[in-house]
Amino acid sequence: MKRLRWPNRLPIDPYIVLLVGTVGLAALLPARGGAAHVVSGASTGAIAFLFFLYGARLSTREALDGLKHWRLHVTVLACTFVVFPLLGVAARGLVPVLLTQPLYQGLLFLTLVPSTIQSSIAFTSIARGNVPAAICAGSFSSLVGIVLTPLLAAALLGGGAGGFSAHSLVTIVLQLLVPFVAGQVLRPFIGHFVARHKKVLGLVDRGSILLVVYTAFSEGMVRGIWHQVSPARLGGLLAVEAVVLAVMLALTWYGAKAMGFGRADRIAIQFAGSKKSLASGLPMASVLFGAHASLAVLPLMLFHQMQLMVCAVIAKRRSHDPEAQRESAPAARPAASRTAVGAATRSR
Repeated sequence: MKRLRWPNRLPIDPYIVLLVGTVGLAALLPARGGAAHVVSGASTGAIAFLFFLYGARLSTREALDGLKHWRLHVTVLACTFVVFPLLGVAARGLVPVLLTQPLYQGLLFLTLVPSTIQSSIAFTSIARGNVPAAICAGSFSSLVGIVLTPLLAAALLGGGAGGFSAHSLVTIVLQLLVPFVAGQVLRPFIGHFVARHKKVLGLVDRGSILLVVYTAFSEGMVRGIWHQVSPARLGGLLAVEAVVLAVMLALTWYGAKAMGFGRADRIAIQFAGSKKSLASGLPMASVLFGAHASLAVLPLMLFHQMQLMVCAVIAKRRSHDPEAQRESAPAARPAASRTAVGAATRSR
């Protein structure tokens, strides 16, 4: 009789399982009263610490070196902060047929979030694309998103994001921008420490995001906003997100080809330009939406898992392209490029 074994590679990201578990915990045991104030304060500190770590990890030198490939980075930024938001605005016509207004606001918010870094690098590497370009593109997107995402949210979401008063601006600067700048300033002194303890700090990183999720969904449960969501609405949301992802994957691949980019660059553009960052989006939503953050982050959480599953399949198929086999030959991969990739990856 054969023993059953847990599969080594699950189709679902284990971190998504933790996120869903956190949502379930918030549903069963939401923070109330004094506990809610404590959790809210801890969440605020966690958000600041997250962006401090982002600043400490981002290598300014490597970001400046990446500017040499400016056409690629401008293309990724345009996909992330122009094309994606346009699709989000176009989805407004689906209210109230497929989406409720709160779910639409969450969908629109996800289109404003920066691109990912880690998964863009991983999928670009699997598909044998331009890994250094993916590193720089993801880093630029995260850096620009700290400023641009709140501004776009103010312009497109208006009152749905809690308004954009002077107090909102001060909150964003204090919780997001100041810690990030502090991390950049202190990077020469703590960069090696951050690199050496990358795994431990990664756990702290993800644990902080789980705390943010618990806080947001606890507030949603206490306020009873989950009665606004039905299974049919969730199904409609998933269908809309599938269309958005398919459109962005097609545009980034074929659009980059029309613009004259080579295969390796097209892979980096596709994976960096079609994805949205859960790590950046959750803390930003907590700051921008406040008590309504739980519904605002739901579309982003669903889209994040969808993009991982779809891009994993695409990356594996791209790695078997005949062109990829030729480009992966030792003569086609200079030692200097491999060294740059290794150094850039270690800096993250």
